[in-house]
Amino acid sequence: MVEKVWGRDVLPAPFASTHGERIGEIWFEPPVEVPQVLVKYLFTNEKLSVQVHPSDSTALPGEAGKEECWLVLDAEPDARLAIGFEREMTPAEIAAAAQDGSIESLLTWHPARPGDLFYLPAGTVHAIGPGLALVEVQQTSDTTFRLYDYGRPRELHLERALAVAEGVPYAACHRRSIADGPVLVDGPHFRLDRIEGAPDAATLAAYPGALLALPLEGEVAAKDGSARAGAGECLVADGLGSLDFSAAHVTLLTRAA
Repeated sequence: MVEKVWGRDVLPAPFASTHGERIGEIWFEPPVEVPQVLVKYLFTNEKLSVQVHPSDSTALPGEAGKEECWLVLDAEPDARLAIGFEREMTPAEIAAAAQDGSIESLLTWHPARPGDLFYLPAGTVHAIGPGLALVEVQQTSDTTFRLYDYGRPRELHLERALAVAEGVPYAACHRRSIADGPVLVDGPHFRLDRIEGAPDAATLAAYPGALLALPLEGEVAAKDGSARAGAGECLVADGLGSLDFSAAHVTLLTRAA
């Protein structure tokens, strides 16, 4: 559990009480079997900073590229996600807007509802609004460049952010729904699927090696009885065929590309 200024004092079920800590993230440390993929739950009570991540090609030594996606699990009626700009922006315009605070109004704030999925290529300027519970799947990286943070006393990284930021609107093709089919993301760095009950033959073929399983409803277990996971947990497996889905209802599966 990771404390954040924008997190929640009380987490929703099935997560335990935080005893006064303001928890914004729950990380599942990448296992040695799948070191390239990091999975988190995010819980917001305030806006996150306006930020951007580099790609593998724009990251400097000591940094790491980060592409990610968000699956909305729960959202208050007015919850929104800021992704991309309303119009094309030059680096000079982004810099000026970050410095005077108007950048927030230049971003496109997308309504967020349970089941919405947003894929964010590296270089996408974004912010998460309050009132949300999300699953985030990303490249294993903590490289974040803040452009604007609502006056909070945290470091900004304007020079590096401007070097990697794409001043463009968010492409509609990157927004999907959990109902669109089993394959939610099939990107250059990770794959994400949603299955109901047991996986079909196509999903089994797509997951021949190590993977992470996140039950959203029900429970997934290792067939040898060595481990099991329910909602709010994450299970690592050396192959999809080694898992028992007899008690599973809805599960997310992810692996490195």
